[in-house]
Amino acid sequence: MTSAEPAEPVEPAEQAEPAAPLEPAEPAPGLTPAEVAERVARGEVNDVPVRSSRSAVEIVRANIFTRFNAIIGVLFAIILVVGPIQDGLFGFVIVANTGIGIVQELRAKRTLDRLAVIGEAQPTVRRGGTASRIPTAEVVLDDVIELGPGDKVVVDGDVVETDGLEIDESLLTGEADPVVKKPGDPVMSGSFVVAGGGAFTATRVGRQAYAAQLAEEASRFTLVHSELRTGISRILKYVTWMMIPTALGLILSHLLTLGLPGDAAIRRMVAGIVPMIPEGLVLLTSVAFAIGVIRLGRKQCLVQELPAIEGLARVDVVCLDKTGTLTEGGMDVCDLRILNGTDVGANVGTDVDYIRQVLGALGGADPRPNASLQAVIDAFPADGSWRCTRSLPFSSARKYSGASFSDPYGETSTWLLGAPDVLLPTGDPALAETDELNAQGLRVLLLARATRELDDPEVARGVRPAALVVLEQRLRPDAPDTLRYFAEQRVDAKVISGDNAVSVGAVAGKLGLPGAEAPVDARELPQLPAGRDALGVALDEGTVFGRVTPRQKRDMVGALQSRGHAVAMTGDGVNDVLALKDADIGVSMGSGSEATRAVAQIVLLNNSFATLPSVVAEGRRVIGNITRVATLFLTKTVYSVLLAILVACCQIPYPYLPRHLTLLSTLTIGVPAFFLALAPNKERARPHFVRRVMRYAIPSGLITGLAAFATYLLARAYYTGPGSLAAETSAATLTLFLTALWVLAIIARPYTWWRVVLVLTMAVAFLVVLATPWLQAFFDLRLVGTTMPWAAVGIALVASALLELTWRRIAHRFPT
Repeated sequence: MTSAEPAEPVEPAEQAEPAAPLEPAEPAPGLTPAEVAERVARGEVNDVPVRSSRSAVEIVRANIFTRFNAIIGVLFAIILVVGPIQDGLFGFVIVANTGIGIVQELRAKRTLDRLAVIGEAQPTVRRGGTASRIPTAEVVLDDVIELGPGDKVVVDGDVVETDGLEIDESLLTGEADPVVKKPGDPVMSGSFVVAGGGAFTATRVGRQAYAAQLAEEASRFTLVHSELRTGISRILKYVTWMMIPTALGLILSHLLTLGLPGDAAIRRMVAGIVPMIPEGLVLLTSVAFAIGVIRLGRKQCLVQELPAIEGLARVDVVCLDKTGTLTEGGMDVCDLRILNGTDVGANVGTDVDYIRQVLGALGGADPRPNASLQAVIDAFPADGSWRCTRSLPFSSARKYSGASFSDPYGETSTWLLGAPDVLLPTGDPALAETDELNAQGLRVLLLARATRELDDPEVARGVRPAALVVLEQRLRPDAPDTLRYFAEQRVDAKVISGDNAVSVGAVAGKLGLPGAEAPVDARELPQLPAGRDALGVALDEGTVFGRVTPRQKRDMVGALQSRGHAVAMTGDGVNDVLALKDADIGVSMGSGSEATRAVAQIVLLNNSFATLPSVVAEGRRVIGNITRVATLFLTKTVYSVLLAILVACCQIPYPYLPRHLTLLSTLTIGVPAFFLALAPNKERARPHFVRRVMRYAIPSGLITGLAAFATYLLARAYYTGPGSLAAETSAATLTLFLTALWVLAIIARPYTWWRVVLVLTMAVAFLVVLATPWLQAFFDLRLVGTTMPWAAVGIALVASALLELTWRRIAHRFPT
């Protein structure tokens, strides 16, 4: 079955038939050190290059060889030919910005590479009869690799040992149901174990493996879809097309109509073209993302895909798996309740010691216990007198595990340990007691004796309940604050768990989650595909959902997405993998299974749910700040296009030289944008990036451009004689700077001390240029007289008032 042909929903008990292990055989010892060395020498090593980021060469190449660096480079070369050098300052600004981008991304690469090593999957390989964990890249052909629940199959191979081994291959084939594996069956890299254990021999390693590319892509730092990047690329494409006709119009106007010398015409054309390019916007976006990665890396948060920071900031629903997220991984047995009056065996009765022996034997029968069974093992250690003849590992689809024993009393018996409401029929007296315990937030397992063989698909039917094992879960101390943060940020938290709904609701209630008092049993929810709309409604209304199967988790994510939600899913177990893969953002715990870490975009290496607010905050900082600086850059693009069109239409010289616009861009955009892009920002991320930016940039650019052009026309009428063009340019530059500075002042709100200092510093820097003789000469700026300069200031004040009115009107019409 392919991914285009989804499997039909099946009942949990039918998801996979339990596989009975073969009679115990001598385990395969694996390769000897000499055989390993032989294969390494032949190059039969799993050498797929799994990187967490681009190489240093790729980073340098990507930052240097861009479309706009090429355009700027050509214009810079032209200025170097026609001179003077101060008109080519924009070229040095690009070099500086590109250098900053390279340095920051290399820093991010080092952070990611270090964290990727910490989070790398390490399979257990058997060599010379000894099992040890080694890096994936050191696996060689014919290695014997052990598997357990949650392990990812890292290379292709053939099964040599099984103990109820069930493999989920859905990430490769689209087949939703786990596949029971027997000795001799093939396993493919990229699949993962959902139940049982076993071992396989590696038959294809490295690039020859079936899913080598999938394994690489699942763990690398990739530039996937991002609204910010897509929006900026669209803007830059439009700017590129506008530049060509504008450049032709300016050069022809200055050469043919105005009759300027060739070098002067070229300088004026370059001056008109360069400010249209929002060259620093792409670099600042990369820098903001890179610094975000570094900041999160310091908190042991591995961002496997760059836009995941942005994506989590846009999330409005976060689905939490209770175990490992709201609660810590470990549990403790706090009570053992024998179910009186239940016949559990001729020699047994209700003897608590016998029940303890059974629980100890069940724990000893599973070589890879989950958290619940580990708590049972810790409380009831096995005494070795019970011999396991057959076992059934726990599966999140079945909700129970089991084993058949030959006990020291001469009897053979089959026992199941799992969810009471799955093993017992509705109305059973034991369920009432279970509900009372669940209401206290306790987890309850039922020990029951089976009347059927363990390999019978209906083994759970007609069981005889023997005892209730009561487990106390350890709540994460940081969970209440994290849930409170999501509530304050208007992000709905949904707890989706495979445990009993009442128990999950009680735990969520202790943590202060609103809506936890009305938990929903997922078995009563509408089924897909017909009930998608109804399921979405139920999910919007509810907060806590229990008894959710792995397939249902995936369906829930899809139903929420169909209602327009951006969904994040957290989890650490194999039952979370499919939902993590389908969610907009998948978040895995570092201690989670290899499969969850492989498909998640974000891995919390410190296993702390409390790190999530930092990721959300970092994403909001990036998106909010890039939106701010994008408005600055695009305001410049708009007024540059407008000035070029007006000059060409009026057949007058372009008012500015490249050095003037380099100075203005540096003081009103370049330097301030760098600080604003890295500032704290808690605004909630909103969609339609391009629309929101252009909503402010277009009117701001039009007002700024018209103000500067009005001053230029007035100065042309006022000044006459030789040198008048320089005086006209200086007056127009003053108006343009003051109006652009006011745009910066608006964007810098809400004001803090450092934002005020930033704006004032830029203003003082411009005054220093006007007051310093050698800087006046360098930038060719000289205000002549007092009438025209004050007129330039007056026009700038009128333009600033118009900017204020326009921004307030837009904010009123399109409230946040």
